[in-house]
Parts: sequence; C-alpha cells; structure tokens
Amino acid sequence: MKLAEALQERADLMTNIEQLKRRLMNNVLVQEGEVPTEDPADLKKEIDGSLARLAKLVAAINKTNCLTLSDGASLTQLIADRDSLSDKISAYREIAYTASQTARRASHTEIKILATIDVKKWQSEIDVMSKELRLLNNRLQQCNWSTDLIED
Repeated sequence: MKLAEALQERADLMTNIEQLKRRLMNNVLVQEGEVPTEDPADLKKEIDGSLARLAKLVAAINKTNCLTLSDGASLTQLIADRDSLSDKISAYREIAYTASQTARRASHTEIKILATIDVKKWQSEIDVMSKELRLLNNRLQQCNWSTDLIED
C-alpha cells in the first residue's frame, strides 16, 4: 500500500468513526416500549474495529513519515514546514487585509487612520510564500504516491 492510499483510508476511517458515533448516540436512548433502529452492541463493535484499524494506520503513517527522506528532510519535517508556512501565510494575509482597510471620514477634521506597514510589500511576500507552499505540497504529494507504507 502506498502512503497516499493510507492517508486516504485514514480520512475515510475518521469520517466513518464520526458517523458511527452519531448513529450510536442516536440509538442509546429510546422511549419506553420502543426498540432502537440499530443495535448499539453492533455499532459498538463496528466503532471499536474502526478505531483499532485507525490506530494501526496512524502508527504506520507516522513511522513512514519519520523514516522517509526527501532531499535530506523527513516527511515529518516537510509536513511541519508546510503547516508552519500555511499558518504564516494566513497570519500575513489577515494583517495585510487589516492594513489595507481605509477608514471613512465624514469630514477633514476627523482623525485619519494610516497603515503602519507597506501592504504591497507584504502582499508580495505572501505571493512568494504561497508559491513555496504549492511547491512543498506538490513535493509531499509526489512522495506520498511513490512511498510504500512501512507496516510492522
């Protein structure tokens, strides 16, 4: 199994576990004299099986990410770099957006609000970082589809 397939299965399992949890919650209480639409014991077995599979899958994914290198960096490091860069871009975008807002004045006697940063320069930095992020995501995707999952 390729790492990308394991990541897809992990996402599917997480969705399935949430759905099973909701189904189980919908069937643990019934009005006296009624029966649940689904057997809570069966749903419990299903959720337990899915959680066990998820735990094994996450361990294998984490091990693979730690041991797989791309240009000298582990996939774990690349993922951390990607997440950090994504957070930085998000923060910079919010700051640039705030600085680009113009305050409306009813008269020339009202206080004038000015940006304390060069919004154009910040936007240029955001564009460079966004390209970096796209390339990093492409690199990770390429590794995900070319790397075999390391399972114990």
